[in-house]
Amino acid sequence: MVRPAPELAPEPAAALEAFLRYLAVERGRSPNTVRAYRNDLTALLARLPGVELAALDLSMLRGWLAGAHAAGVERATLVRRAAAARTFTAWAHRTGLLATDPGIRLESPRPTRKLPAVVTARQASDLLDAACSGAAENDPVALRDLLLLELLYATGVRVAEVCGLDVADVDGERRTLRVCGKGDRERTVVYGVPAERALTRWWQLGRPALVRAGSPPALLLGARGGRLDPRVARSVVHRAVSAVPGAPDIGPHGLRHAAATHLLDGGADLRYVQELLGHATLSTTQLYTHVTADRLKVVHDRAHPRA
Repeated sequence: MVRPAPELAPEPAAALEAFLRYLAVERGRSPNTVRAYRNDLTALLARLPGVELAALDLSMLRGWLAGAHAAGVERATLVRRAAAARTFTAWAHRTGLLATDPGIRLESPRPTRKLPAVVTARQASDLLDAACSGAAENDPVALRDLLLLELLYATGVRVAEVCGLDVADVDGERRTLRVCGKGDRERTVVYGVPAERALTRWWQLGRPALVRAGSPPALLLGARGGRLDPRVARSVVHRAVSAVPGAPDIGPHGLRHAAATHLLDGGADLRYVQELLGHATLSTTQLYTHVTADRLKVVHDRAHPRA
């Protein structure tokens, strides 16, 4: 059961709406990020003892996080909530809504950086072979699902990125995609021959069957002709993976991790993987190196004179 959002007093409610506009317009944050900040900050501001935003202080911020921790909220969620609070109080101080910035002294637990389960290269191959067989009758939805799976695994793009692709973002001659990622950062990713074959079938037999007069220029379309919804894409991946014996239950992000892991296992340069995935820092990409420890051990045993 979903709890209704708490009612906020007029002053904090107005401040929250102004802050969310700032996030969306000036900072260019995604709708998902804005939605998460809204939920977190609504819960925070509902704890105000009065109707004025000035009552927001450090003890209240700490009590809010402590209560969430006692309720069993996961560490990653606590980190996100602390970040939302700090961003809001810094903005409120700059705009004169708060005399001081209480969030500047707010500490949060260090995030745990662990990777989800990853399908093996054999399981990924079985998954895509099954999707290809399912599209043998040229059903347009099956052709779309095949292309979705091929692109997610071939390029390591995020599910929102692949659903956000337009027809004009595809360069078939160079086998590249122009992707708009987090923070509106644009990058170019490449795809291989199997994805090219799936794309060709989609162009010829899939998309023309689903496109409608009012359809957007999206590369991937839903069954009714609109842009493919990321939630539908997630269900496609979960359904496809569940049909592979022994494969862990993963979604689109799991295929992204699999793409990175298998690239590194195959000897790809870490900088290349960083560029492909659209990571702002190399330290994020380095998380994948622990998955390939077995390969590193093999290389060490073969190459090091004291192995």
